[in-house]
Amino acid sequence: MRILFLGTPDFAVAALERIVGTDNEVVGVVTQPDRKRNRGEVSFCPVKQFAVEKGIKVYQYESIRKEGVEDIKAINPDIMITCAFGQIISQEILDIPKYGVINIHASLLPKYRGSSPIQWCLVNGESKTGVTIMRTALAVDSGDILLQKEIDILPEENAGELFDRLAVLGGQAIVEALEIIADGRAVYTPQQESQATHYPMISKEDGKIDWSKSAREVFNKMRGFTPWPSAFTTLDGKLFKILKCVVSDKIFDGKEGQVFVEERKAYVVCGNGTVELKEVQLEGKKAMPVSDFLLSGKLKTGVVLG
Repeated sequence: MRILFLGTPDFAVAALERIVGTDNEVVGVVTQPDRKRNRGEVSFCPVKQFAVEKGIKVYQYESIRKEGVEDIKAINPDIMITCAFGQIISQEILDIPKYGVINIHASLLPKYRGSSPIQWCLVNGESKTGVTIMRTALAVDSGDILLQKEIDILPEENAGELFDRLAVLGGQAIVEALEIIADGRAVYTPQQESQATHYPMISKEDGKIDWSKSAREVFNKMRGFTPWPSAFTTLDGKLFKILKCVVSDKIFDGKEGQVFVEERKAYVVCGNGTVELKEVQLEGKKAMPVSDFLLSGKLKTGVVLG
């Protein structure tokens, strides 16, 4: 099949790479326009970088709905695949490909619709997640489902680690989906709207730790928001990132956010339970194990974070 691929970040590269390795023809890639990065330099997004290296023609639009219709009609793809593209596609575009438009989404829909499903499923303490291949519809992540692949979430896995595993799974799933469609075996199942959940795009402020929450909730926030925007609090008025922590079975008689240090280990009292800090980063300093940070004397018994 002639495939037009739409995607932007690292997550989409794994799928595109797997598609390129099949007998299908990738006739083009659509990404977001180049953006200026540090010091005003322009850098390519990961999908564009991969496409350029493979000699695949790249199309970039501020709005594909306004600028891309005639190009896509001229390309005349058999199917379009979207993966973390970042723009809404019009019905006019959805109607162009013979086999329609399908999307790779990093959750077991209808749960976790939206742009940050990996992070929110960890914040909410889910034990399983997966990827969904669905027919793209106008409403966000609401299209009929072609197939799903499920995996267990590892006990201490963070968003960055889960992101990598789901990217690989998404690549496997889309290749399987293309085979099903090409063979005429595609069956699309409507989503159960009564079970749908939708979560917003993550902002930096979402990482702020509320020590009145349970130790498990604090731990899950750390997992969900690592590597970005990080779970954070304050120490002596400075930003203090909690890069790694675990739920502890130790109990301390202190108030929420209070630190207790024992045997070169640091614990923080939560609304219910305690977390042990493992890796931290103080504003302006490098990340380091707590055992090393304790040598600074800034984190000691009695200090209250936040």
